[in-house]
Amino acid sequence: MDAVRAGPLGSLFRPDNFVFGQSSAANNWAKGHYTEGAELVEEVVDVVRRESESCDCLQGFQITHSLGGGTGSGMGTLLLSKIREEFPDRMMATFSVVPSAQTSDTVVEPYNTTLSIHQLVENSDATFCIDNQALYDICQRTLKLSNPSTGDLNHLISTVMSGISTSLRFPGQLNSDLRKICVNLVPFPRLHFFMVGFAPLTARGSHAFRSVTVPDLTQQMLDPRNMMAQSDFRNGRFLTCSAMFRGKLSGKEVEEQMRKAQDKNSAYFVDWIPNNVQTSLCTVPPKGLKMASTFIGNSTAIQDIFKRVGDQFAAMFRRKAYLHWYTGEGMDEMEFTEAESNMNDLISEYQQYQEATAGDDQEGDYDEAPPAEEHLHQD
Repeated sequence: MDAVRAGPLGSLFRPDNFVFGQSSAANNWAKGHYTEGAELVEEVVDVVRRESESCDCLQGFQITHSLGGGTGSGMGTLLLSKIREEFPDRMMATFSVVPSAQTSDTVVEPYNTTLSIHQLVENSDATFCIDNQALYDICQRTLKLSNPSTGDLNHLISTVMSGISTSLRFPGQLNSDLRKICVNLVPFPRLHFFMVGFAPLTARGSHAFRSVTVPDLTQQMLDPRNMMAQSDFRNGRFLTCSAMFRGKLSGKEVEEQMRKAQDKNSAYFVDWIPNNVQTSLCTVPPKGLKMASTFIGNSTAIQDIFKRVGDQFAAMFRRKAYLHWYTGEGMDEMEFTEAESNMNDLISEYQQYQEATAGDDQEGDYDEAPPAEEHLHQD
């Protein structure tokens, strides 16, 4: 926090909006959610309340956190549920760094992640899944950085975040705000985990040597290697997607290119949601680029990430490894079992809609997902 304060952006933030504790959550979800984090959370909610009271048109909240550690996952989800209580009708968007297969920072990642997903399914309206391995691959393969720094990885996340919030900050021809994004992207309340991508991604020095066209943007945006989550959308099908183009573009060309892309990849889109690709235009390009595009996809392939975490979770939980750290903070074993079965339900819901076809007359199938039904009443 002192680094942020001393940095070039330090003056952006109100000094008393920096809230911090004296100890960390020690990679322990229970510490972040029940003990250390719970002591701090009221103070944080006060700051949030104060800031939101001075908004003239509050749209929602964006939370950035990681799911592998203790603070981001435990306290992040605690804050999420507190804000949800206070502002039940506002949009909650989270940018969640999901642990990936190759880069693991802590041994108890599967526990922390599963317990967090249990919360995110219930309390968030849109969760943009990002993972370090995918960011690493993009830096090395596309941006030709041999050993990317945390700054490089964060830079990728920030470009996507700014792409997603473009429509909140600039007037566009087809303006879509956070709520419109969610209305168009979330067919069932629990299935709100998105993959994100950004184009053009070019190596730092070579921007000047590349003219970017709308077909280029569309092609790169829909390239599996461009997704910032390590699950290949070719293993599943897109329920819905959204593409936001920025720059001096013609709407007609954008529509045409998107339609072409959709025809070419028609196998990867479910056929029972017609027009499931939403495009929006904003005439203001990002700084330093003539045009750019951001992609958000709700694909059933995201279940790969949850499966991977679930397998690691099951292996450890079966032997009750590391459990004493959590029960020592006052957690109950039942909470683990609940979180695990909630995540498994989520995986099977994704699978169910992946296999559904337009000709299905099995009405029974769709009523069988009890979790989705319960949430409709809460909303």
